[in-house]
Amino acid sequence: MAGWGTFVPMGARHRQLCRPFSARWVLQLATPGRCCCDHVYRPGNWGSGLTMSLPGHLLPSLVLLVAGFPGWAWVPNLCRSPSEAVCNFVCDCGDCSDETQCGHDGALPALGTPFTCDFERDPCGWLDISTSGYRWLRDRAGAALEGPGPRSDHTLGTDLGWYLAVGTHQGKEASTAVLRSPVLREAAPTCELRLWYHSASGDVAELRLQLTHGAETLTLWRSSGPWGPGWQELAVATGRIRGDFRVTFSATRNATHRGAVGLDDLEFCGCGLPTPQASCPPGYHHCQNKACIEPHQLCDGEDNCGDLSDEDPLTCGHHTATDFETGLGPWHHSEGWARNRSAGSPEHPAWPRRDHSRNSAKGSFLVSLAEPGTPAVLSSPKFQASSPHNCSLVFYRYLHGSEASCLQLFLQTLQPGAPPAPVLLRRHCGDLGAAWVRDRVDIQSAHPFQILLAGQTGPGGVVALDDLILSDRCNPVPEPAALQTLPPAPWAPAPETPPSSLGPQSFCNPGHLSCGDLCVPPEQLCDFQQQCAGAEDEQDCGTTDFESPTAGGWEDASVGRLQWQLSAPEATVGRFLSLQRAWGQLRPEARVLSPALGPSGPGCELHLAYYLQSQPREVSCNFERDTCSWYTGHLTDAHWQRVRSPGPGYDHTTGQGHFMLLDPTDPPARGRGAHLLSRPQVPAAPVECLSFWYQLHGPQIGTLRLAVRREGEEDTLLWSRSGTHGNRWQEAWATLYHQPSSHTHYQLLFEGLRDGYHGSMGLDDVAVRPGPCWAPKRCSFEDSACGFSAGGQGPWKRQTNASGQVAWGPRTDHTTETAQGHYMVVDLSPDALPQGRVASLTSEEYRPLAQPACLTFWYHLSLRSPGTLRVHVEEGGRHPVLSISAHGGTAWRLGSADVQARRAWRVVFEAVAAGVEASYVALDDLFLQDGPCPQPGSCDFESGLCGWSHLAWPGLGGYSWDWSGGATPSRYPHPAVDHTLGTEAGHFAFFETGVLGPGGQAAWLRSEPLPATQASCLRFWYHMGFPEHFYKGELRVLLAGTQGQLAVWRQGGHRRHQWLEAQVEVASAEEFQIVFEATLSGQPALGPIALDDIEYWAGRHCQQPAPGQGHMPVSVPAAVGGALLLLMLLVLLGLGGWRWLRKRGGCPFWSDREAATPSFDNVLFNADCVTLPESVTSDPQTTR
Repeated sequence: MAGWGTFVPMGARHRQLCRPFSARWVLQLATPGRCCCDHVYRPGNWGSGLTMSLPGHLLPSLVLLVAGFPGWAWVPNLCRSPSEAVCNFVCDCGDCSDETQCGHDGALPALGTPFTCDFERDPCGWLDISTSGYRWLRDRAGAALEGPGPRSDHTLGTDLGWYLAVGTHQGKEASTAVLRSPVLREAAPTCELRLWYHSASGDVAELRLQLTHGAETLTLWRSSGPWGPGWQELAVATGRIRGDFRVTFSATRNATHRGAVGLDDLEFCGCGLPTPQASCPPGYHHCQNKACIEPHQLCDGEDNCGDLSDEDPLTCGHHTATDFETGLGPWHHSEGWARNRSAGSPEHPAWPRRDHSRNSAKGSFLVSLAEPGTPAVLSSPKFQASSPHNCSLVFYRYLHGSEASCLQLFLQTLQPGAPPAPVLLRRHCGDLGAAWVRDRVDIQSAHPFQILLAGQTGPGGVVALDDLILSDRCNPVPEPAALQTLPPAPWAPAPETPPSSLGPQSFCNPGHLSCGDLCVPPEQLCDFQQQCAGAEDEQDCGTTDFESPTAGGWEDASVGRLQWQLSAPEATVGRFLSLQRAWGQLRPEARVLSPALGPSGPGCELHLAYYLQSQPREVSCNFERDTCSWYTGHLTDAHWQRVRSPGPGYDHTTGQGHFMLLDPTDPPARGRGAHLLSRPQVPAAPVECLSFWYQLHGPQIGTLRLAVRREGEEDTLLWSRSGTHGNRWQEAWATLYHQPSSHTHYQLLFEGLRDGYHGSMGLDDVAVRPGPCWAPKRCSFEDSACGFSAGGQGPWKRQTNASGQVAWGPRTDHTTETAQGHYMVVDLSPDALPQGRVASLTSEEYRPLAQPACLTFWYHLSLRSPGTLRVHVEEGGRHPVLSISAHGGTAWRLGSADVQARRAWRVVFEAVAAGVEASYVALDDLFLQDGPCPQPGSCDFESGLCGWSHLAWPGLGGYSWDWSGGATPSRYPHPAVDHTLGTEAGHFAFFETGVLGPGGQAAWLRSEPLPATQASCLRFWYHMGFPEHFYKGELRVLLAGTQGQLAVWRQGGHRRHQWLEAQVEVASAEEFQIVFEATLSGQPALGPIALDDIEYWAGRHCQQPAPGQGHMPVSVPAAVGGALLLLMLLVLLGLGGWRWLRKRGGCPFWSDREAATPSFDNVLFNADCVTLPESVTSDPQTTR
């Protein structure tokens, strides 16, 4: 697939661009996964080695660098001794038991994923070593009702998730809470620690991340704020660590700071050293310890093998390495560069905390001390012509603290006569973070040459160099000669230099732009408002077609193996920004940054054209390794994300793998929809079946739709579902029909449309196979006729009453209960279908049933008797399963039929006309579920909601009841066990009242329409989980009919962790529905209300008198147990009091009078003796 596309993010939805201060746009392309790859092998399991490839949609110029190699994993022992193997970021044991409690989860991560700890189960070995009351502990937001800490964790995004935290601490003395990792071992040069922290500005004085190995403690990161709201990400490179080390994270507070800090989702990425291999691919270097490394990692100044054999003198003896520990070596410098080290250096927030050579604060490096706007120049010796070989220079650069800092590398050729201008070979600008980044330049020159390194420091920034390594092909000129005199800054060709540094020196201050008589300060550059007459202040401000070498001010900010560069100009092709190979060793994503922009208005937009090329990839995907051919659309600020299961039971494939998630709260998106698209595909067959698993869960989730897109055509809707479908994975499929002999590409599009911010959507295990699909288990007729075909003389048709002008049929459908909804209907008027004639509607083939199932559907009959609706199952022959001849009405009614079929089968609906004018039969919402059909109004919720409807009512806030099981993980609290089975495997209906508020104060769960009754009984079990004496919701039972609603039962309270039984006498003179209403009872509600085992006994009284409103009978075992417990308590209390009185000689102030104090109702005080009132000892109902 190849093609240009457009990308238009809305400025009003981009947080950084549209804030009232300057910001930068960042374009980023990342390899699959969040981090670089850890080499993780299981000893004793012989198989192919680790292969890690970049995405196939990169440009042709991309050079594959992250590829692994085939081979056989070879480890001499199954599990080495703990001193060598424990906590070294490599799973030496098959079950990864050697990595348990090592600062990360002990479970074996998938290949290419980091070791992580989300604190959901335990602290992963992290230990609080604080010496004051200001301490770290494992906490969650739901454990506290107030406080300045996080309102949710970062892993789950809810108040049920866990994290590490230090709470508020009283006192005027300064306190430091210190969190320490277990002993870790042998970090690779690529090792990076990522974590998320939460600390609002003003909560702490300082946060610090340190690493201790040997006798030295390195400060990896330190910040005194300010910090933004919410969870913030921190990524720190540790560098190569030999032997044992520990990591500590500390928070310091004083009298003016509250001290609340949260820490979550730690990741150790790329920290494992390569494991031994029996053989290496051609060209790779085989280390002395049998590890394999890539050729460019030889003699690069880093211990990539793990035993320093890739840097030993025998291999690298002909290279010239300068580590600045004893001087500049062969390099020369002008004013501006100076040797320095971290230890003893002045306090500077951007200063390097360690050098690269020794990874120590005591090591030396070269740093630019030149004033902003004045470059510092480092020049090499003069080298002989290198052609046809490469003279390679490997160096490590450090740019941090300022977006205006730059490091440029020039080639100065030495020719007879006037020397040519230096040629720019490499340029890096901006803030690349507090890390040493590897770079390499290969030079071929037909003339002698010098290498010039020019550092230009921006305000508050630092530019530094370390470990300059010249290859053996860099041969110095034997005779000394005077160095080439360098021209004044800038050295680069004029088009390569930022506009602010062009032209002669002016009277303006450094960093200001001179245009005419004006001096434009930096904050007014690129602010979308022209200050200069020639608009010089708005040049190279991000708007560009990339034809100019300045690229509109865009700068590559990559630190890994990919980078953005301008393409080489050609005769027929213009310039563009393309993805190229890079030499960095850190994070894999490639980033390009705009200049500092803004402020901007809410209507600001960024338009760009992008080009993606890849080989056709499979639509079928389980999302375990990557997203296959699927990618997220960028037309809105809501996006699908590939996520890893935070615990067991989340994804569909394995229960602990990856899946695609749409969470409208992460981040809070303003756009209503999010798109997930496949790459353009070529049809493999004229008819294909697309199957997938989806999850729609939450009280206000929205709609999930599937469409097919073909070039030059409108999108064709194939499938859709709305509202919650329970807290479990559901299977769905749709048939794709392609034009015969057509090779037109097509795309598949999943679109998530939200209704609010409560809930989530998931996708997993997408698969395509040739041939048609089975008939769908669920059909609402909203997107299609679901493959139903009409037969007989009266045509069935799919219809909507959106125009309000339909001649016959229901005014609303059943799915949405609106005129815009769709249903199937047949006209049974004599003109359309004579009396006694039949109109049939036949489904596609259903797959064979492994167990009995229940087919439910909703039907609507005209007021005048239309005739008969018959239902048949066609399995070889036709078998009638249901016949309906009732009079019509204004309501949709539920029909159900038990089905058993061991072979492929169809369902046939037959409408037999009665010869009545303006008569019809309509069908909607077919559903095939496991198990036998329940009785009307009854449900045990083991297979779903049965005939109970949870459709959200807009007038009540648009919230829905949900369906779940005790063992199914959920972001919403619910009972741990159901009532039917009494185990975690059971299911129930529930509603989380915490979503209710001023905009929505109730949610309804409605039965099917039930016939009028003089006396019937409703029996059900309910569960309420509200915190004691604080939050309170209410459950009510309503009888809803044409005359309105009547409340017949209600219960409010804060009972927890128990299922309670209720029975309600039901009587109605007209057709009615039973409604369970979850609502507020005058107070904020926080907690679940659950229902299970609803039974409706038509025509029967309840077996015991119905309890009064708001009162529930106590079961006999509970009453007996409570009485016995109270009796034992009173006996023990009496014996204790008798012995005490005997020891004291009796109570001297004993009297029969009661002198009750007005402040206490339950305990009466008389001098120093305590008397229990009669109400306590005589009324067992008051005991708790």
